Amino acid sequence: MYHPELGDGAIEWMGTYYKTILSSAASGGAMSIVDSVSPVDSGPPLHVHEDADETFVMLTGECDFILNGEITRAGPGETVFIPRGASHTFRVVGDRPSRHLVILTPGGFEGFFAEMAEGQFAIPAQIEQVIEAGARYHMAFTGPPLAAIQAEMEGAAS
Repeated sequence: MYHPELGDGAIEWMGTYYKTILSSAASGGAMSIVDSVSPVDSGPPLHVHEDADETFVMLTGECDFILNGEITRAGPGETVFIPRGASHTFRVVGDRPSRHLVILTPGGFEGFFAEMAEGQFAIPAQIEQVIEAGARYHMAFTGPPLAAIQAEMEGAAS
C-alpha cells in the first residue's frame, strides 16, 4: 500500500500506518525500526513488552506517554525510551497525526503490526485475537488506552 509520507510498502491497522524500515531479519535480530503515522486520539491499550526495550523518536505531531504511572508529552525531535517490562502506552494529542519511529531491541515486534494489519482486528471488539497475537510477540496488555486513564485521573482530581 502507498502512503503519502511513508511511500510504498506501508500497511494499515485501525487508522495507523506502519512501514518497517529495518527488519529484525536485516539486523540479525538485534533490532527493528518501524516508521509509523498515527491519527489524533489513537494509541494502544496499556501494555508491557516483556523481552524488548522500546524507543519512540518523534518526527511530527505530539503524543502523551504514560510510563509506570507518570504522564509526559513528547513532540518533534524528542525521544521516549521505555525499558522492557515497563507498563506504558501513548496517545496522539493535538490537531495533527504523529509520525514517529518505533525502535525495538531486540527486534521481531514488527511481526505483530503485520499480523494486525493482515487480520484487521478491531479493539475492543476482537481484543482476544489481539491479546493472543501480542503474547506471541512477548507483549501483555495491562490496562485501558491512555484516554481512559486520563479521564479517570481527571475524574478523581475533581
